[in-house]
Amino acid sequence: MITGGYLYIAQPPLYKIQKGKELHFVYTDQEKEAVLKKMGVKDEGSAEVKIQRYKGLGEMNPGELWDTTMDPANRILKQVTIEDISDADHMFDVLMGSEVAPRKKWIQTHAKAVENLDI
Repeated sequence: MITGGYLYIAQPPLYKIQKGKELHFVYTDQEKEAVLKKMGVKDEGSAEVKIQRYKGLGEMNPGELWDTTMDPANRILKQVTIEDISDADHMFDVLMGSEVAPRKKWIQTHAKAVENLDI
């Protein structure tokens, strides 16, 4: 499926931004900043704007999920591709396999290079 180009993932939004009746769903931090600027919001912590950070689809109500992620007219589809099957298989075994030592070693080796850690 993957090598044939048949696997797609619907991308949910990262944030819901609301100021009064104005509502935006955004997919990146850069897009969030642009929307806030367009709305005239200077401080993200301001009471005038509500920003909800989605960590998973379970945080959306069914209507939001349909409007942003499932509705074919609005959804964003990302094609799943793979460049090197053997490398991907090896990495999957390291990170998801039953052996703890290789996973621990990989995490310790690469921890300082992390750029997009979501805590």
